[in-house]
Amino acid sequence: MKGERAVFQEKSRLLAALGVTMFVKTIPKSGFLARKERGLGMTIAGGVATVLLGGMVGSGLVPVARAQVTAQRLLDSAKEPQNWLMYSGDYAGRRYSTLDQIRTSNVSSLVPKWAYQTMAGGKFEATPLVVDGVLYATGADDRAFALDARSGRPIWQYQRALPPDIRPCCGRVNRGTAILGDKVFLGTLDAHVIALDTRTGNVVWDVGTSDYNKGYSITLAPLVIKNLVLIGVSGGEYGIRGFIDAYDAATGARKWRFYTVPGPGEPGHETWEGDSWKIGGAPAWITGTYDAATNTTFWTTGNPSPSNRGEGRGGDNLYSNSLLALDPDTGKLKWHFQFTKHDEHDYDATQVPVLVDEGDRRLILQANRNGFFYVIDRASGKLVSATPYGRVTWSNAKDASGVPIERKEASPTLTGVPVCPGALGATNWFSPTYDLQTKLFYITAREQCDIFSTAPQPYDPGHAFYGSAYFPNDDSQPFWGAVRAIDPATSQIKWELKHLSPSWSGVLSTAGGLIFTGDAEGNFMALDAGRGKILWHFQCGASVYASPMTYAIDGKQYVAIAAGATLFAFGLP
Repeated sequence: MKGERAVFQEKSRLLAALGVTMFVKTIPKSGFLARKERGLGMTIAGGVATVLLGGMVGSGLVPVARAQVTAQRLLDSAKEPQNWLMYSGDYAGRRYSTLDQIRTSNVSSLVPKWAYQTMAGGKFEATPLVVDGVLYATGADDRAFALDARSGRPIWQYQRALPPDIRPCCGRVNRGTAILGDKVFLGTLDAHVIALDTRTGNVVWDVGTSDYNKGYSITLAPLVIKNLVLIGVSGGEYGIRGFIDAYDAATGARKWRFYTVPGPGEPGHETWEGDSWKIGGAPAWITGTYDAATNTTFWTTGNPSPSNRGEGRGGDNLYSNSLLALDPDTGKLKWHFQFTKHDEHDYDATQVPVLVDEGDRRLILQANRNGFFYVIDRASGKLVSATPYGRVTWSNAKDASGVPIERKEASPTLTGVPVCPGALGATNWFSPTYDLQTKLFYITAREQCDIFSTAPQPYDPGHAFYGSAYFPNDDSQPFWGAVRAIDPATSQIKWELKHLSPSWSGVLSTAGGLIFTGDAEGNFMALDAGRGKILWHFQCGASVYASPMTYAIDGKQYVAIAAGATLFAFGLP
């Protein structure tokens, strides 16, 4: 009985963290152990969930559930820094934590605490959530899992049963989940939104959004606002018509859809030549932010289609490459700001829009893929400033409102034109951070120029629709990357730490005076937030394609990062 009791106590501890109170029926010892050894595999429509700890049905363990996360807890996320309740840590998108147990004076002692192998190949781009000691995350191929955040021990795993002919543009990736009540939500590569039970990984509801055969997919982490799950679509390289959706968290019923390419009779439709709007792209494939004071959610959009050929889609092509201010209750547009009009260089604006308050000013900060650092008034959508933070040759002038405009000579040609930044941008989707102590904005920057060429390409549903080719400019210096600290008050770079090659890692700041980030060589590192000096690093054995986060359990702070196919957690000895 001693072994059986120990198993039950371990299950009870983990499930208590999930918000489940357990009691046990009287059952034969042999039956309990047999069930424990078999585990609990549940076949679910669209995938398979496996409870590895805390199997409930048929094991004699009967759950009494309570809601884990309320809408009010999400609003008050800053009051519980031990948890990481949404993709960017808070609704403002700052990816800043007030945890300070790990700090500049002791970070050199940081050690690995656990490592969880997803066993999924491809890029691992997710940011985990942590709620009351339980970690929820996703891996490549739409694998989802819950872990004991203290030890990394699996509680349950879910695997989406994907069709063999999905069409993700840039890897079979998933960037994470959102949570409300007793459900975690994720989008899938076959363009579904699903809700999983936080205790078991079982599917609660599963809703299709669009036809994956035409190139639609979902790769971002959803954003929960009130009782709605907001999510955007990927597929700008396939000539989709982009959109942002909201779903009822309890039932999965779609409550509204905002098309990011306006149709006939809608404002902005006149910015598309002919019928080009039908295949206009403008996907929304990175998670938005939310201002509760004005009840406004902010989402950014990607390139128009075809991405690098403007002929045939004359006009500004709204709302591609834009920042959208939406009413989260209705999906109605309050205002928009377009970063790159009539984009011909694949300058997706899908970088997290960060909300910052400076005195009486309510601002949005964004380091854009097109090489400019933008400061925008978030009440009006008016531009405050646009300043290069990397090498920029596509623009050398601004319009009357201060918005950068394209040089005619930078437009792609049949023979090719060198342009900076390249198609991968001066940054990309990975998260920046805004440090509430230093008042600096930190971004992973890339220095790479490309040669852009173009040629006619007919649209074929479900097939890549670029209308162009781009390749590295051999005449430019070798590509490299850097972490840059930008002062939003002046838009000037305060310091930079150069990487050997362009990095795909996001950035995290903490009240311990630290910046955490990674590089393409597999190093996860901690920097002094004030100077950019490396204070600690760990070789993960694979490139970092994710953004770090931090949490605490029993007063002990952890920092987590995904690298290769592994999720690592670090802490003090």
